[in-house]
Amino acid sequence: MLKNKIIIVTGGSGLLGKAIVKDIKLKNAIAINAELKKEAIADENTIICDVTSKDDVVNLLETVIKKYGRIDGIVNNAYPYTKDWGNKFEDVSLESWKQNVDMQLNSCFWICKNALEIMKKQKSGSIVNIGSVYGMIGPDFSIYENTGYAPSPAAYSAIKGGIISFSKYLASYYGEHGVRVNCVSPGGILNNQNPLFIKQYEEKVPLKRMANPEDISPAVSFLLSDESKYITGHNLVVDGGFTAI
Repeated sequence: MLKNKIIIVTGGSGLLGKAIVKDIKLKNAIAINAELKKEAIADENTIICDVTSKDDVVNLLETVIKKYGRIDGIVNNAYPYTKDWGNKFEDVSLESWKQNVDMQLNSCFWICKNALEIMKKQKSGSIVNIGSVYGMIGPDFSIYENTGYAPSPAAYSAIKGGIISFSKYLASYYGEHGVRVNCVSPGGILNNQNPLFIKQYEEKVPLKRMANPEDISPAVSFLLSDESKYITGHNLVVDGGFTAI
């Protein structure tokens, strides 16, 4: 139920983004990869876009509308952050905190604001924002012990929690126009991490493994599709049961 839909995926060349783009294409939709890295251009449906740039976002949406005449879906997947993103909480400066909130949460706001007005006029459309289990619960810091990894940044929890709540607000605000807004919140995704980290994480998960990107992408496609036409304001958690215990 995604056939011929026009879907924009921000950060479509990243670990999760690639899987989302691939799954959308497998379901016979047209996936537009909005990607910052110029070397990531794979085909004519890759558009260079810095999601933290107001002008780039506007140009992205205008380009897609000019070419296809509509935007059926957007996946806010891009994940920009500062170089000091991994700092411990006590070492996070106010300036860094503000910058990351601006890069991640505020960029999501700006994309949604502009895209939703287009979808409002169309009287259709679906936005899927990528949240996280750490936007719902506090981190289990024991997972990071003796791994050399810094715990998940405090700003990450604030930003992802904000995105989940913001998505519910938008679902309520735009629902009367036939436009849907939902979240997908993944658990930890396997990405060549330290074996000890993987072991300690998997011990906390009822399904006893970390996610693969391909475990997450079908959930995104589902919320973009007509199969979920009566679902809005929902946070679909894909975490192997991590938040169930």
